[in-house]
Amino acid sequence: MFIPSAKSKFSLILLLLVAIALFIWVENSRVFVSDEYYEEKLEAAELMQRAELAIKEYRNSEGIYIDEVNDPNRTAMIGDKQSPIVTDRGNLTSKLTSLNPNFAAVIVEMFKEANLKKGDKIAISCTGSFPALNIAVLSAAKVLELEPIIISSVGASMFGATDPDFTWLDMEEFFIQQNIFEYKSIAASIGGGRDLGRGLSKNGRELILANIEKNNVELVHNETLEQNVLDKLGIFKEISENNISLYINIGGGLSSIGATINGRLVTPGLHRYLTLTNTPLKGTMLLFADEGVPILHLLDITRLAENKEIPIAPDPLPEPGNGSMFENEKYNIKIATISFIILLILILIVIFFDHKELKIKDDEINV
Repeated sequence: MFIPSAKSKFSLILLLLVAIALFIWVENSRVFVSDEYYEEKLEAAELMQRAELAIKEYRNSEGIYIDEVNDPNRTAMIGDKQSPIVTDRGNLTSKLTSLNPNFAAVIVEMFKEANLKKGDKIAISCTGSFPALNIAVLSAAKVLELEPIIISSVGASMFGATDPDFTWLDMEEFFIQQNIFEYKSIAASIGGGRDLGRGLSKNGRELILANIEKNNVELVHNETLEQNVLDKLGIFKEISENNISLYINIGGGLSSIGATINGRLVTPGLHRYLTLTNTPLKGTMLLFADEGVPILHLLDITRLAENKEIPIAPDPLPEPGNGSMFENEKYNIKIATISFIILLILILIVIFFDHKELKIKDDEINV
């Protein structure tokens, strides 16, 4: 008669096979369920898609040339590599990745992680470098009914909003006219080196200044970067009545990050607490962080996309609702519990018979 025993190869092999079978049963019991914030995420993604399509239709109607090699999805959101208002080198892969409308769902997720509630004031520092990310943040803010306070720098890195006749400020105005967003920058600077347009031609700086004036936005333009930082900090605090629930940095604007190295030292994503020491200069992002304000840092976009399981430079662009951020994978707890109990009982049976055999042998020795 077969008696289970840990000393028996047959018993161990049988136990192994049962464990494997139970493991497969549990693995196949996995199901995908909608994320807790599925509706908000989907609405934000659809809003971002609507905004991007509106830009595409408008630019096409204006007869603007679209480079199908650099902008394979023909979004009209990828600007020229060179223009009078290009402030820095830009990574085309990052710009293409940011076009995914589901990035708005990622922003919703991070807003929820930051415990934002309806009516909360959020400070947004953005540039012309990532217009699609700007749209993603505004989409999430609108769906969650937050109150954005926006300060922009108009200059853009390569492949961003680099058209002097259609800057990020022009996009803001366009969205207002199209009843997509009602948000507008309350102040703007030139951007680029020292946040004063260093590295741009005189013509480039003049084009940006004229654009800020045309859009009727308050100009922040002092003699130093440090003074621009303090002015923007003061504007954020005054408009918010010193009640900012989250600070959002989009891109590498120096008035926000302070120094280029700071942007690289801070990992992309949400930081409830952020402390950097021995920094060359603190921009508004780090100054708010020093006051305990949570920070959302949107830079190094390919790294952020990989962390959030967003496809890199997708072609074609995914439809809203596609992606791991919309669903959670869960095991069937009932099946997992039954499998655990079965395996535990089998192991206890083996232990019981081994213990019983050992007791019999001890009794024989004592006799």
